[in-house]
This record gives sequence, C-alpha cells and structure tokens, in this order.
Amino acid sequence: MTRTAATRTALRICPLCEATCGLTLTIEGTRVSRVRGDRDDVFSKGFICPKGASFGELDADPDRLRTPLVRRNGELQEASWGEAFDVIAARIRPLIEEHGPNAVGVVLGNPNVHTMAGALYPPVLLSLLRTRNLFTASTLDQMPKHVSSGLLFGDPVAIPVPDLDRTDHLLLLGANPFDSNGSLCTAADFPGKLKALRRRGGTLTVVDPRRTRTAQLADRHIAIRPGADALLLAAIAQTLFEEKLTDLGALEAHVEGVAEVAEAVREFTPEAVAGACDMDAEEIRTVARELAAAPTAAVYGRVGSSTVEYGTLTNWLVDVLNVLTGNLDRPGGALFPLSATDRAPRPAAPGKGFALGRWTSRVSGHPEAKSELPMAALAEEIDTPGDGRIRAVISLAANPVLSAPDGDRLDQALAGLDFMVSVDPYLNETSRHADVLLPPPPPSQSAHFDFAFNAFAVHNQARYSPAAVPLEEGRLGECEIQARLVLAVGGMHGADPGAVDDMVIERTLTKAVADPHSPVHGKDVKELTAQLTGGSGPERRLDMMLRLGPYDLTLDKLLEQPHGIDLGPLQPRIPQVLKTRSGRVELLPGPIAADLPRLRSALGAPSGRSSGGERPAALVLVGRRHLRSNNSWMHNVATLNGGSNRCTLQIHPADAARLGLEDGAQARITADGGEVEAPVEITDAVRTGVVSLPHGWGHSRPGTRMSVAAARPGVNVNQLLDGSRLDPLSGTAVLNGFPVEVSPMR
Repeated sequence: MTRTAATRTALRICPLCEATCGLTLTIEGTRVSRVRGDRDDVFSKGFICPKGASFGELDADPDRLRTPLVRRNGELQEASWGEAFDVIAARIRPLIEEHGPNAVGVVLGNPNVHTMAGALYPPVLLSLLRTRNLFTASTLDQMPKHVSSGLLFGDPVAIPVPDLDRTDHLLLLGANPFDSNGSLCTAADFPGKLKALRRRGGTLTVVDPRRTRTAQLADRHIAIRPGADALLLAAIAQTLFEEKLTDLGALEAHVEGVAEVAEAVREFTPEAVAGACDMDAEEIRTVARELAAAPTAAVYGRVGSSTVEYGTLTNWLVDVLNVLTGNLDRPGGALFPLSATDRAPRPAAPGKGFALGRWTSRVSGHPEAKSELPMAALAEEIDTPGDGRIRAVISLAANPVLSAPDGDRLDQALAGLDFMVSVDPYLNETSRHADVLLPPPPPSQSAHFDFAFNAFAVHNQARYSPAAVPLEEGRLGECEIQARLVLAVGGMHGADPGAVDDMVIERTLTKAVADPHSPVHGKDVKELTAQLTGGSGPERRLDMMLRLGPYDLTLDKLLEQPHGIDLGPLQPRIPQVLKTRSGRVELLPGPIAADLPRLRSALGAPSGRSSGGERPAALVLVGRRHLRSNNSWMHNVATLNGGSNRCTLQIHPADAARLGLEDGAQARITADGGEVEAPVEITDAVRTGVVSLPHGWGHSRPGTRMSVAAARPGVNVNQLLDGSRLDPLSGTAVLNGFPVEVSPMR
C-alpha cells in the first residue's frame, strides 16, 4: 500500500467473477475513488473488465445494508448485532431439538465462493447442523461437471481445465468467455488468451446457438440446436473410434473402459445425430479429425452444456474426448491445477471413489449429489406437509427466488417458514423473507484469498489481499458474522467467535500430524499452532493451509509479495489426482452407462422436435450472460445496469416475421411454469428456432431495497420453469434448451 498527501492506493483481488483479476484501488479517506488493473499482478497482468472497474461504485452502494435487521411484529427493523444473534440462538435451537437437524435447510449462493468467509465457515456450520437439506447454486450451474469428474476420477472437485496458454486447438461448448470471463476455468483475460491462441496459429471452434462475441472470433462456429451437445460429442467420439484416430499416449496406463466406451457410442454416428443437432454429418467428422490431428488440444464446456437435459453426459463426454485424443493431463491439453491450499501431493493409490444417491430428498426422492439436493426441490421441501419438512432456512448470499425454477412458488414457501436467517448485503427478493438479516461489509473492508477459484486456475499462483479499508465502526467482518452464526446455531452462543477458528485449526493439525504423507507428520500440534501467523482467525487458518500445502508457503511469504507468487504452469499429475477404487480413470462409470439409453432415445430426432417426445416445439429458449453482470447480484450498480446489459428476448428475424413480432415491442413467452413478458430484440446473432432471455432479472417484487435494480427490473426467465426438468444424475435444473411459445402482446 502506498500513500500521498491526498490519496493512497491499495491492491485488491477482484471478487466479482471467476477471473480473479488484480486491482489497484485509489482510496480517498475510506472511499474507493478509482479502480484500474494491477499491471504487476502475476496472474492478470493489468487486465480489468467493466465489473472490476465498477468496484468502487458497488462498494459504496447506498442500498447496501449496514446494520442487522430483525423481524418485529411482521416488519424488518434495525437491530444490534447482539440482538440479532440472540434471536437466532433462541429460535433455531428449539426447532432442531423438536424436529431434528433436517428441519433446517441451508442454501448457499454463488457469491459465497467469492469470499474468504464463504469458503471457511459454511463447512463448519454444516458439520454442526448435520442436516441433509443442503441446496447450492451448483445445481443451477456446475453440478454436472462435479458428478462426471467424481465418476471418472473419484473426486468431484478434480476438474481439468484447458491449458489456454499452450494449446493448439480449443473446442469450446456452451461458453461465452468474452462475456463471462470463464467458469470452472479461472483465467484472467480469457478473451486475450483466445486471441493469442489464434495469433500463434491455433484453432478455435465454438459450439453455440448464438453468434456470441466468442463465436465471432472462432475459426469455426457451429450453431447447434440447443441441448444437443451430448449427441455431437458422442458422434465425435464415434468418429474417432471408427476412423482409428484415438491415441491415449501416456494416459493409456491410467485408463480403463476404452473398449466399453467404443461400444457405448457405436450407434451415435454423425448421420444418426445430425438431425437432432441440426448439423451436417460431414462437418461433425471434420471437427473430430481436426481435434485428433492437432498437436495439442482441449475440449471445454460450461454453463450452456451443463444446464441442459443431458448435462452430466455432456460433461462426461468432454473429458472422454480429452482422454481419447491423449490430451488429458498433458501440456497444451486439459490439466489439473494444484492450488497453494491443496493438500501436499500423496503417493498414487486407489481411493474410496465417488457415490451418488446416498440419500434422497423427502418429497420427490431426488438423489443427493456431492451431499447436495437439487435447488429446484427447495420449495416442495418447505411447503409439502409431513415429517421432515424444512421449517427453517439459513441462506448465505443466495437469491433462489430469482435463480431457481418457479420463483413464485419458492417465494410463497419462504413466507411460510417458521424461521429464516439471511447473510446478505441487500434486502433482495429472497432475503426479504428473513427473520434475521446479517449484512456483511463491502468488499474493500474484507481481506481476500481465492480458496475456490485457485483450484480451477489455468496457471498456478497464490495471491492475498488484506482489507483495503478499515472496518467501519459498528460493523462486523463477514468472517466474524459467519463464525457467530456457527456458534448461535451450534449451541455455543456467546462464545468467542475466535473459538471456531481455534477448533478448526486443532482438528486439522491433529489429523495432519497423524498422516504419514503430511509435511508435519509426527510433529507436536501445540508447537505447530504457535508457529501460525496472522492478525485474525481466518488469516491463521490460511497460514495453516499454506504450510500444509504443496509449495512450502506461508502467509508471511504472501504478504511479502503483494502482487502474488507465480507457482508455474500446470503440470501433469494424474496419478496423484485419481481417487477411484481402481486407481485409474474409469472411462465408463456405471451411472453414466445406465443413463446413456436416455440419450440414445434422442437419435434421429428432427431439429424442430424435442427429444423428450413432446409435440413439435417451434422455439427453444437459451439464457445468456452479460459482461456487466453476474447472475442477480450486480443489477443495483448504475454503471453496470445499462447499455448492452438489458433483459430482452433475442429472436432471429425470420422467426420474428413468422410470429408477427416487432423490434422493441412486448412479447409473451410461455412454458411449463408459466409466462413472462419481455421486449423483443430482433437479431441474427441467434439462430432460427431459438430465442434467448438472460437470467438474474425480475427485480419487481415488493419489500426489497434495491432502487437501481427496481427501476429496470426485467423479468425472471426461470419463472418459465416449474422445476420438473432436471438432469437426473446431477439434479441440475434444465435452464437451457427447453421449448417455449412466443406471441406478440396485443
């Protein structure tokens, strides 16, 4: 941090998307007056997007809550921190004691993974609660990747990422990193990396029903029929086998099930899938041949290929292709990052594997995945009478009324809870139902380390930013808020919040010293604890994790390098990654094989018909991302809520003419869960037969305090869904590729 007579500057890792760019903040007093990219940041090297540039405006948003709110006589009113936690302890413990731990549902939203508190304290909360009713944003986004990785590699968080800086060929599906900056692939300046790929003579193929900015850069843009990605990938795999283009290379010793996969995809010929994909069979063969011929290549799919009917199968096939071409765990292919807070490498050995469906949801019997139940099932678990009903909800940085299917039903269900706690800076569409609302401070007043995203980074590095601005008087830091919540819910109300961190440190070190492969094996727990540095419990926990990690790092070393420490490019390490029972990549896991007949039923489906056997669907809807927003939680920033960041229904000119729609006029969109109205945007950037409506909008409900968002509320696209469309393996809601009817408003 540097100072002048009038201003000072501070470094901060941006917490507003997965790119984790380094920022340089100019601060006047306690106000962030200017933001620019940190040119010396070891990861982002000065890159900044409009979200990061608006950090100061978001930080100072006057609609951010500054004191807790407690419901009295039906109204949320300001309260002291002590009163707020007293109410939580007094209300939630009796519910648990009378009805059991499953009477409490925990909901974790996307912003949790963007904060230190969200990484450190929810696991402790869940371990004390012992509830099986956990719902997170993962089943609205990325759970298919966790499930496919768990089944293939034995570890649901062992997710390979494309080696963007070294690959010669990238096949990208259902992703638009020019607007999203990447997802489950942490890459500062993802667009710049794609441009660099092209400059060095590499090939970019983009599969997307919209001609996005990413697709405009591509050598080949395939405007596929939405939801057909799994069919396309299966046909590419079939072509690789049919034309003897597979070559596992060094992977061969670590893979089983190749012959079984060949048989499983035998029927998925390019001709068989062409109709459903709305592609030419020969183009499919060309894509397969180019993938196989590239010196190095990577296949990468994200939200658009996850939130579809065959989401887990699609994500499985992404890595099947990486394996069959010998590009998994290979420089220039798809590699497994090694974060600074990961465990130190262990000798290769079989593990416990990954299991699905260890329990099921009460009402519809949805199987758990990664200890989570589908977010789409939350409403029915609250409003369906009977033993085991969810009576209380703890919501951490979540807004499922907008992000989950059928927000109207969930809205009503939350209103009928016995008790609800929200940790959220805003009074939004979900937190307005809370009995106690605990607001964290703005990001400038919080320290930051990316526990989650470093595990998906395209280059190994470690960076830590202390709080740039002192905590405002009368406020609690987010880590202390969540630690006090843990104590109140866990029956330890009133204890020092530092006790939570002390408990975790003792448990972690006790386990580490007993582990013969740990760097502290056989050492004394008390001596190790005394060596930890840091001015707070969270910093001491970070220091401990760094010391137990693979790079011989400490918190002090990070503090000495404020622009970060470069830990080098990703390296092959698959033997240490694999935790399957066989100790090998299990290329055709049982649950995948059991789900393939469902995909086979889609073979030969014409491009205008749903593969599920419904009547012909004139139009299919897909979502879209905006560079200036991240789900529902940035629409209250004036500089981000405008320009191209609009809630419009994009439709091709031919479809608009056929339906009598006019540009700028209102249209009615109808689907399973109801209908919404949105202004029409006629554009040839979306292919025929497809319409697009962005997600995260719908800020029109009463009782919120988000003035900018409410002035341009948009509509909630997820209200078109009733929650019945799910990927069966992962429980992920089908938010893309579902049939809709569109008509002009008269």
